[in-house]
Amino acid sequence: MTVREYSHYIAGAYEAWSGETVERRSPANGEPVARYASGTPADIDRAVEAARKAFESGVWSELSGMERAEVLNRLADLIQENFDRLVRIEVEETGKPIRFARGDINGTVGLTRYAASLGMQMAGTTYTNLGRDRTALIMREPVGVVGLVTPWNFPALILMQKVPFALAAGCAVVVKPSEFTSGSALEIAALASKAGLPDGVFNVVSGKGSIVGQRLTDHPGVDFISFTGSTRVGRNVIESSAKNIVKTSMELGGKSANIVFADADLDAAVDGALMGVFFNNGECCVSGSRLFVQSTVADDFIARVARRASELKVGDPFDDKTDIGAMIDENHFGKVLDFVKSGVAEGAKLLTGGEAAKLGAGHYVQPTVFDHVTPSMTIFQEEIFGPVLSVTRFDTLDEVIGLANDSQYGLSNYVWSKNIDTVMTVSKRLKSGWVQANTIIDGAPQLPLTGVKGSGFGYEMGQAGFEEFTQLKTLFLHTGPRQPVFGS
Repeated sequence: MTVREYSHYIAGAYEAWSGETVERRSPANGEPVARYASGTPADIDRAVEAARKAFESGVWSELSGMERAEVLNRLADLIQENFDRLVRIEVEETGKPIRFARGDINGTVGLTRYAASLGMQMAGTTYTNLGRDRTALIMREPVGVVGLVTPWNFPALILMQKVPFALAAGCAVVVKPSEFTSGSALEIAALASKAGLPDGVFNVVSGKGSIVGQRLTDHPGVDFISFTGSTRVGRNVIESSAKNIVKTSMELGGKSANIVFADADLDAAVDGALMGVFFNNGECCVSGSRLFVQSTVADDFIARVARRASELKVGDPFDDKTDIGAMIDENHFGKVLDFVKSGVAEGAKLLTGGEAAKLGAGHYVQPTVFDHVTPSMTIFQEEIFGPVLSVTRFDTLDEVIGLANDSQYGLSNYVWSKNIDTVMTVSKRLKSGWVQANTIIDGAPQLPLTGVKGSGFGYEMGQAGFEEFTQLKTLFLHTGPRQPVFGS
């Protein structure tokens, strides 16, 4: 296997190699797959300087929306042309099954094209009814230099939930990808230059979050920070940004409820329960990791879920038949297994799984299902970020709403019912930024994602996600003679 090597991408080019490096080994087999430059605060300083120079020059920020859209659509074309390479990088670095990695890269293309369309429609508001000699323009402008911090579970997809929207608005960006999965960002930045993006508009600095991420989030030259990651780190980012009174957007952790009522299409809901927690190895912030099943159908439904889970294929992520790949690294692998042990110790009933899947040097966990999980248990409350499902039974609508909302998080929730009254009532009362009915981990670029409570604030995707990268300026115009206020 060829080991890919990357230095930082700053001002339209990969920099010369210098200093320390980060080696990335495949979580599936332990073999080295990539080597990145390990950034320093000085590297971030250079990247921010390049972004500021590009932004203030107007070489990108002052182009028309149509001109920016043309570049973004060329970028989408280049991502499509490099599809197989980008898919391979995702699989090598994350350990996710290849069929899901293909979906991720297809998703980046759609996000980029949609963001391009928003750039063409960026507009303000005019008030012409303020009086005979008074007119006001509310102008929408790019926010400036943006610091983007992206996670390891969807390296390309979450990157492109941010970057093309920022670029469409006219911003310049500095990206700090996860040190586990930096390849996608570094590759796509180079493709953006090939598409015609001016130098300095899209910069990537790889390295450790405690060094590179810290400097980016407290840098005085950054105008806006968009962060996706854990709630714990998100708190640190907010504290850092407060030093410079910088606007932030936080997409943080989750512990989603997946609620199945007795009148649901139970065949679809069984598949949804599996998709909700085992998709992307369970390493997903909107994972439906808490399954609530109405008591009248619970025994049979839960047995079906457990049986189907036990039949899922764990193994080589490059095998098209694989359902669950490897955990991102040995440390996270150990944490997931510790959560499983806590479930057993605290009295949950283990139905299937519960152990490591011994497959060579990879970090694999068996698909795991617990029944009779209560709110006092750790696996009910904590984000596990692995293939572990917690099942709780309920009787009434009011009861399950209380159970679902008993969480520090509020990112996404799911409801299965054929009754529109049930769907609407539950959806309105759930405390989360996103609710999906009779589907799970679904969506489209047009739909904004946000969180409440410990899941953060701000928006990604949709019109609202685009507007995060803009700011408003009010221009008040007076025409004709003006009546003096002092004197005559």
